[in-house]
Amino acid sequence: MSSARKQFPTHALVLGATSAIAIGVMRPLAEHGASFYLVARNPEKLKAVASDLETRGASAVFTRVMDLDDTATHEAMLAESVQKLETIDLALLAHGVLGDQERDQASFAATEAILRTNFLSAVSLITWLANYFESTHQGTLAVISSVAGDRGRKSNYIYGASKGALNIFLEGVRNRIDRNGVHVLTIKPGFVATPMTAHLPQNDALFAHPATVGRGILKAIEKRKDVAYVPPIWALIMLIIRSVPNSVFKKLNL
Repeated sequence: MSSARKQFPTHALVLGATSAIAIGVMRPLAEHGASFYLVARNPEKLKAVASDLETRGASAVFTRVMDLDDTATHEAMLAESVQKLETIDLALLAHGVLGDQERDQASFAATEAILRTNFLSAVSLITWLANYFESTHQGTLAVISSVAGDRGRKSNYIYGASKGALNIFLEGVRNRIDRNGVHVLTIKPGFVATPMTAHLPQNDALFAHPATVGRGILKAIEKRKDVAYVPPIWALIMLIIRSVPNSVFKKLNL
């Protein structure tokens, strides 16, 4: 058995398991015999993902259909995931919504809904999982955020704010539990060709395939990175964007 194989997580909890990026992470794990507890709100899509992972070699696949915005159900679901898998060495948070900036900026209710899904529901899950991993002194807590959280832009500042808040929360969690042997990974994809971005022009060379992003996430888990821009070119792109002075930036159409 290769050393690379030994480093693959073997008991994975995946929240938002029908996400194209999550699937890109899970398929290589399934090929190495991992067990999964999958959570998503669409039963048909969830069943298809579970069947795909079993076909690829997963040792076991457990599923639960639920809306992760319902934070009152989180504790029971997470406790069940530990009971089913016996242990968790990877928790991947992959659920989220992009929203529509022009529509949502006119409505606090719409803005609140995006913040609830992308930030508050994630905080509920991360809080429980951080305590679990801290108590077991092991594990990787990997959360899909976005490059949009690096700086507020007129084209997506509601979505960006939800991800920026998430980034700061994860930074604090990392500062607290890394010393206890827990790996906290903030994942910052750029443009990815997924159903979430299907309405955007995708002939741009910056759009990545979910499988490519999935491999990048697994590499970041293996190397125990704190923050992973996927693909890596986005680290440079966002460095440039963050470096633009506010006096100039506020006049740009980004």
